[in-house]
Amino acid sequence: MAGPRIDPNNPCLFCHPPPERLVAENGLAYAMADGFPVTPGHTLVIPRRHVADYFDLSPEEVVACHELTKEVRQRVLAEQPGIKAFNVGVNAGAAAGQTVFHCHFHVIPRREGDVADPRGGVRHVLPYRKLAK
Repeated sequence: MAGPRIDPNNPCLFCHPPPERLVAENGLAYAMADGFPVTPGHTLVIPRRHVADYFDLSPEEVVACHELTKEVRQRVLAEQPGIKAFNVGVNAGAAAGQTVFHCHFHVIPRREGDVADPRGGVRHVLPYRKLAK
């Protein structure tokens, strides 16, 4: 597999995706397999325009990313019948865990029994703690 094409004036890996890794696309966004998948089928949905995070997207880009997220879901379900659910998430900012500062959505297929107790989903990003009243 060829490596990403990197423009020395813009080293963002998501601005220059390798065409052979694209699994779906539209005019404003594209989808590709995650390079470090959490589960088989983990896919990234990425706006074409370089923006740091979700809150910088235009309304049209949000719709384009949403449409691709649904398309990715359908593709994964067709290819992997054992999928029972999905986590869909985006990290916005370093304190939230974002490490690549080009907005991207994670579409993570889930299987029955892949963790002992999946209740709470993304709420388990931080250890549970009671909030002061």
